[in-house]
Amino acid sequence: MLGGLAAACVVTLASHPAAAQELRQGSVVTDTAWSQALGASKSLVVYLPPSYGTDRTRRYPVAYYLHGTGGDETNWVKLGGMAVVMDSLVAAGMPEMIVAMPDGDDSYYTTYNVLLDAAGCRRMLAPTANADRDCVAWPHYDDYVAYDVVRHLDAKYRTQAAAANRAIAGLSMGGYGAVTLALNNPKTFSVAASHSGVLSPLEFAPAPVGRAPFTRSAGDSTAAAGFGARNAARYRVIFGADSSSWRSRDPATIASRIVDRGAPMPALFIDCGTADIFLPQNRAFVEALQSRNVPVEYREWAGAHNWTYWRAHVGQSLRWIAARIAAPMPRSR
Repeated sequence: MLGGLAAACVVTLASHPAAAQELRQGSVVTDTAWSQALGASKSLVVYLPPSYGTDRTRRYPVAYYLHGTGGDETNWVKLGGMAVVMDSLVAAGMPEMIVAMPDGDDSYYTTYNVLLDAAGCRRMLAPTANADRDCVAWPHYDDYVAYDVVRHLDAKYRTQAAAANRAIAGLSMGGYGAVTLALNNPKTFSVAASHSGVLSPLEFAPAPVGRAPFTRSAGDSTAAAGFGARNAARYRVIFGADSSSWRSRDPATIASRIVDRGAPMPALFIDCGTADIFLPQNRAFVEALQSRNVPVEYREWAGAHNWTYWRAHVGQSLRWIAARIAAPMPRSR
């Protein structure tokens, strides 16, 4: 089914006439939110669109963008150029949105299979200012994003506080988090986008039935070496020690169960680079969705698993998201 998908061209924002003019700039603020789900305070970066500071009656849709493994809340702005891309897209006519980028540690934005030693972490980090942020008592990262971060944004900023006006997106690990959070929280998110997501973790589940550990897909041997075998201990802490616990967190499995229930499905945008080690996972996930007649927007572009690719294509997901969540802005009373 995927063979007929044509690679789309990258749109260079600077080529638009508006880019030659002086852009109205949004602002980037650093914030902190207390998370009941984690038992810790976490940092987030928030992009506020150009009109936010002047039109004080206007409310905005929100796109949540999640970072990947080894990253943090600053990545999308510092490495992905989020503020510059948003300013350029708005200047070109895209509706304004708030973009929130929370710190997700290396959590896969899910609930861990085991509890963490928060007390030991605090003792180790006691001389630094990071203990409250980094020492998580209860690793419920899915609830942290879907409830704590969303409620914080809705309480502090002028958001359109409805699922129809919220999207969630991410890269790599964050792509997995975005898709699973949207699938599992339809009352919170109506749209999800994934750049180069880790979308078929069952490829690396411990000893899948009839297969050797971490090599379920013969075409995924490079990814298996980089993601599965090398990091097996850490991922077992997150996903569990047996394939059944991994299956319950598998995006295709979650989506299939939603179809079986006849429940709402989020709008989905998936893309991956043609030289990305996770390309087989993305194709497998999209094929699984298509086999259940689940609509999905899928794109493959030239590129690998790196910021060169994500910087080039974040504009595509932002435009796609804005077209779905940025309804005419109601005015507050």
